[in-house]
Amino acid sequence: MAASERRLVDDLAKAIDGADFAWSLVLVGEDQRDKLAALTSDLLGKPSATGDGKQITSGYAYWGIGPTIAWAHACADPFYLVMKQSLDSFTRRWNEVRDHVGAGFHHVSFGVGTGHKDRLVLSHLLDRHPDLLYVPVDMSSEMLRLGTQQATTGLGLRGHRVAPVQLDFSLRDNLAAFRDLVHRVVGDEPVLYSLLGNTLANFDRDAELLADLTSITRPQDLFLLEVATTEALSEELAGEAVEEYERSHAYRKFVTSALMHNTDLTIRLDSVRFHGSVEGDRALKVKVVYQNQTGGDLVVMLPDRNRVPFPEHDTIRLYLTRKYARSALDRVVAEAGMRRVAVTHSDFQVARSAHGFGMDLLLLAPGGVPRRGDDPARDIWEN
Repeated sequence: MAASERRLVDDLAKAIDGADFAWSLVLVGEDQRDKLAALTSDLLGKPSATGDGKQITSGYAYWGIGPTIAWAHACADPFYLVMKQSLDSFTRRWNEVRDHVGAGFHHVSFGVGTGHKDRLVLSHLLDRHPDLLYVPVDMSSEMLRLGTQQATTGLGLRGHRVAPVQLDFSLRDNLAAFRDLVHRVVGDEPVLYSLLGNTLANFDRDAELLADLTSITRPQDLFLLEVATTEALSEELAGEAVEEYERSHAYRKFVTSALMHNTDLTIRLDSVRFHGSVEGDRALKVKVVYQNQTGGDLVVMLPDRNRVPFPEHDTIRLYLTRKYARSALDRVVAEAGMRRVAVTHSDFQVARSAHGFGMDLLLLAPGGVPRRGDDPARDIWEN
């Protein structure tokens, strides 16, 4: 880098650190016109009464200020059990695995969420590496702004050490470019990557996504993964998983928010339908759809102002989530090329939740064979 270029970077860092204003220096990795075209294409699917045609894929559920605000409101709803229990128990679970993370780590967070969990992680890492780099990654710039502020305010992390990246990390080519960027910036220093809040469960290709994400780790890196879990798999439990989401009015508003902001459809919350099923021997699966129950055919205007038929009983898939069988997680992790370093589990402590539902936090490392002494929390996992 030329001296003039280095001076520009230094001056920008000083301006950000010294300003009494919440500047965000965001790296935008994709042309947002392409993302809008992809969303439009997803809404052109064939008619289906089961959510297998038109859809809003995972990242678009949080894309834009409206869905971001709806998400924040849903997270504060005590009836949205998965999120409430995840937030309430995260401090304890993180405290049980954090001592396995040594000094000198940077932090890359895929899907920053509300920022509350990243704040706990950063607080621990900063004690051991005051000059760390924090890189939250999300497809939504609005989510990045919301989560990053919550994650960093008052921690003493200088503004130029926070580098939000707007990127769809579910795309393999994007991850390859992101890997090169991170490695250029941190050199050989270790990175703690994280995917928290059961985000993995929202993707159709969840196992492939985990493998893609963990493929960017090096031997010195670690990966923190949080997922919703179940002790058993049955159609009855799938029905109870559905009831867990159905109870939250704020959750219904959140899952319909992207549809409301990207089409001219008049949204009726009682047209949101939840379908539970058993996904092989690995998970309970919940599909959330919006169904045309008006008694007639509709025509919906899409973001590019094209119109698409929305016949009676046709559906638009709004959201996908899972509860993973704890007995299957080892296989999912191994297939992603990772091994467990430490694991903690928290049961849902509410009477209205099915027995055996909870959240697991896994600290993973590259490689398939556990080392002796790496897993003192194994008893927690197995019991």
